[in-house]
Amino acid sequence: MNERAHLIGYVLASNYRKKVLQALKEKALTPNSISEKTGIYPTHVSTTLKELSKMNIAVCLTPKLKKGKLYDLTKEGKEILNSI
Repeated sequence: MNERAHLIGYVLASNYRKKVLQALKEKALTPNSISEKTGIYPTHVSTTLKELSKMNIAVCLTPKLKKGKLYDLTKEGKEILNSI
């Protein structure tokens, strides 16, 4: 199976993943900002961001911070978002 198709299916399999990608569409955000924008509990947002980061769909721009980490979509993540 094509890698892009696999990643699109991975995102589409979860409403949380879809909502987090949509929230990051325009700019980088913190997990709390994503939570406020999507209505998803912050713990679920953090878990979803970790999953998306492992799949190279999202990236943490400030990994050394304990609080207020800033996340954005990777090039691959933006392409996936445009495909769904």
